[in-house]
Amino acid sequence: MLRKLLLLVLIVKAFEVSAQDTYLHCGALIDTFKGVVLKKRTVVVTGNKITAVKQGYLKPKNKKIEVVDLRNKFVLPGLIDMHVHIEQEFNPHTQLERYILNEADIAFNAVNYAKITLMNGFTSVRDLGGTGVNISLKKAIAAGKILGPRIFTAGKALASTGGHADPTNGAKRILTGNPGPKEGVVNSVEDAKKAVRQRYKNGADCIKITATGGVLSVAKSGDNPQFTIEEIKAICAMAKDYGMHVAAHAHGDEGMQRAILGGVKTIEHGTYMSQRTMELMKENNVYLVPTITAGKEVEEKAKVKGFYPAIVVPKALAVGPQIQGTFAKAYKFGVPIAFGTDAGVFKHGLNGREFRYMHEAGMPVMEILKIATVVNAKILQRSTDLGQVKPGFLADIIAVDTNPVNDVTTMERVHFVMKSGVIYLNE
Repeated sequence: MLRKLLLLVLIVKAFEVSAQDTYLHCGALIDTFKGVVLKKRTVVVTGNKITAVKQGYLKPKNKKIEVVDLRNKFVLPGLIDMHVHIEQEFNPHTQLERYILNEADIAFNAVNYAKITLMNGFTSVRDLGGTGVNISLKKAIAAGKILGPRIFTAGKALASTGGHADPTNGAKRILTGNPGPKEGVVNSVEDAKKAVRQRYKNGADCIKITATGGVLSVAKSGDNPQFTIEEIKAICAMAKDYGMHVAAHAHGDEGMQRAILGGVKTIEHGTYMSQRTMELMKENNVYLVPTITAGKEVEEKAKVKGFYPAIVVPKALAVGPQIQGTFAKAYKFGVPIAFGTDAGVFKHGLNGREFRYMHEAGMPVMEILKIATVVNAKILQRSTDLGQVKPGFLADIIAVDTNPVNDVTTMERVHFVMKSGVIYLNE
């Protein structure tokens, strides 16, 4: 009997040794949940999960255990961007590309954008609208066929006829047709229900609506309300039935208020929000995703002749300069904030600039790190396995050279990336 017990102990110990396959020796580990920097820690990674975080630098008990030296780095959880468009990257030919690129062309471009995003420290993203290729991309990454962040996607965003996400805006009449719920165009409560169910059928994880006009759509208004509150309520109720939350693109104040009262979880951009809208966001626990980087980009590119269609330019010049200031007011007022950039409006991989711009507007760096990890994971309903370097969580871990609190721009230069226990970058 004793021999059997000893054998069992040896088997268990052997399993523990073989399972503890990676030790990360971290000079400084940033706990973004508590907002503290822990010195000299070893993060033990087993398979795709973190199994322990120990004080000091553990010595490997077996040659099979890989040791990664991050003793001169600041280590933190993999970042989460709540607003990207992984299928595209705006350029002077974007309007033309809508008519000449096939799904395969879009997919090949997206593969590159996904890899760039991951290599810059964003191990998870929420994709808020594309052609539907984004759903296939999500599946391919999850299956390990290509490199990229973990994707939570809305598939095709929902619009009203002529609205910001109407896929036929700017087309000649013979090509516009009459898109409906299947194509993401909603014009009634019944359309709204069907559109959500279609997104679910397609494999989306969340719903995106364009509650107001937008900057880069080939349409006149950048801020008018484009859904009725009844339509928004129907969308949000149906999304809830299917376990999905709703994100609302919104620049104009009336459209924002309808979206909040209708039941959305996040407001994207929020450019012209009033104090009343801020009050409603606080009352209803609705998060602002500011996308300051995109605002600065559209303002800059609008000054380049021919970069955008003529109808876009005045909208970009008006909206772009407002976004950072609106964020500053909303943050000071106590509006819940999430981290999102709108990458795709600008070059993928530059997502880290958002840290700098949010800090310029008054948010402490440690708080920004928390919303880019812990808070975003909560919105995605993944608080138990994403957003922290903690036992039981997925091993999504990055490292930068210096303390972000002292130099926020270090978040634009990530030197180590691990996602689900696999090291993709180690400089």
